[in-house]
Amino acid sequence: MSDSLREPWLRGVAFNPAATSDVLIRLMDPAAGGIGPLMCEGRDLPGDVVDAALRHPAWRIRGALALNRHVDPARLAPLATDPSGIVRGWLAGGPRPRARRVRPLPEGILVTLLTARDGGDDGILTENEIIQELTSSRQIPLSFQRSMAGHEHPTLRVRATWEWQWLTPAQRKALLDDPDPAVREAARESRWELDPQAVEAKLPTMGARSKPFFLGTCALSTALVEECFAEDKAHPLAWNRHTPAHAVARLARHPEAKVREMVAARPDLEPDLAAELREDPDKGVRMRARLHPFPRTWAEYWAIHAVIGHGPDCTCPITEPADEPSPDWFAACAASEEPVLRQVAASWPGMPAELVDTLARDEDEEVRIRLACRHPLAPPHLLLDVFVTRPVHRPHLLTLPAFPRTGLTHLIGHPDPEVRALAAIDPALSEPPLEDPDESVRRAAAANPSLAPETLEALLADLRTAEGAAANPSLPVPRMHALLDHCLNGAATPAAADAAAPADVSRAHQHVE
Repeated sequence: MSDSLREPWLRGVAFNPAATSDVLIRLMDPAAGGIGPLMCEGRDLPGDVVDAALRHPAWRIRGALALNRHVDPARLAPLATDPSGIVRGWLAGGPRPRARRVRPLPEGILVTLLTARDGGDDGILTENEIIQELTSSRQIPLSFQRSMAGHEHPTLRVRATWEWQWLTPAQRKALLDDPDPAVREAARESRWELDPQAVEAKLPTMGARSKPFFLGTCALSTALVEECFAEDKAHPLAWNRHTPAHAVARLARHPEAKVREMVAARPDLEPDLAAELREDPDKGVRMRARLHPFPRTWAEYWAIHAVIGHGPDCTCPITEPADEPSPDWFAACAASEEPVLRQVAASWPGMPAELVDTLARDEDEEVRIRLACRHPLAPPHLLLDVFVTRPVHRPHLLTLPAFPRTGLTHLIGHPDPEVRALAAIDPALSEPPLEDPDESVRRAAAANPSLAPETLEALLADLRTAEGAAANPSLPVPRMHALLDHCLNGAATPAAADAAAPADVSRAHQHVE
């Protein structure tokens, strides 16, 4: 057999869903080269294979496991104290490519990473670089962030002070009176955000990129508000909940429609201004003003803002909101005549099943797309429809448990090869398209479990279909071992190096820059 079949066989067996633990553990052998890390990163793994990867002497194997989105993150706890800083950093950064909806890390791992005193024995990353990676990864849930103010570890209570505005008054007082002097000092240094005079004094020292954020979130003095109007920097004031009433009134008549649009939905808008903006010459302003009646809340304001203007191909991260409207409000949105509000409802993962069924049939395509991408009860047929019609959403849809893997045979003649490849794996397909002109379709067809054993053997010997055939779940386990015997026995073993290669070091630092 040709050595050109070695890589396709190894890749196929590594991702064969029927491969047993002993088969997968063999692929961690150095003789398999990069296939072991590829497998540890890219597929679901049995528990004993995870254990073997956690104990593996090669940091590349452990690091690949740290990037695995299929394994229960609680199993990855030992990697938070791994000797290699790269392994810790990859765990902190999360799977790549980053999923739209990121699965949070367990509290134990978060505490270990956030309170670490070093970045690992290899000295490639510092503990602060690893923390930066964790902070930007979206793997810290809001529940943990909100609990840090009362955590027993003072380092975490210090971090809690950095989110001063989102703390309750009781939490702020407790941090200001904390028994640890470092926590008290951090609390005193953080309270400036709600002191208009302190904000005015501090803002000139901030970088140009940071100023709009603080102008949109902090308490503002009258002088600073006037300065923003004078220097045409009033945009952040439009969504700042601390903006004084007199400034909100001026913003409601701002010459730029985008500013008026943001003001039109504010909960603190005066009724006469709201009525005026409902008659605004700009269509977008009128829409924002009419979307829902008073009383409004800031949670409703941001729920609507997260939907408007994004379009059917929006792939923004699906994140946990800091504050959420009531279930009754979302239910009212689902029944609204306004498509934007039905899109808001479809984005809420708590929507009850009966309303999900209604929204799945909505005449507005964006409602259906948002429901498919964001709701756990979205029906499989809707997930498939969006997969076929909106390619940009395919990577996300394929990660959803409800995505259908059968009943796809009607798509085998579709002009898009990605759709044909999905259909080619359906076991109900009588004749998988083994001669399709597209490589990915042929590979998927060769992995179809309905193929006869003699056909499978012929496909294993063909370079065009060898990888798919090796990944076929109908392939007997003894045959998998035989393929590995051929591929691994006598293969050149990479130089005994578990030191970081330049490319690995570069990748580690790219995550934190």
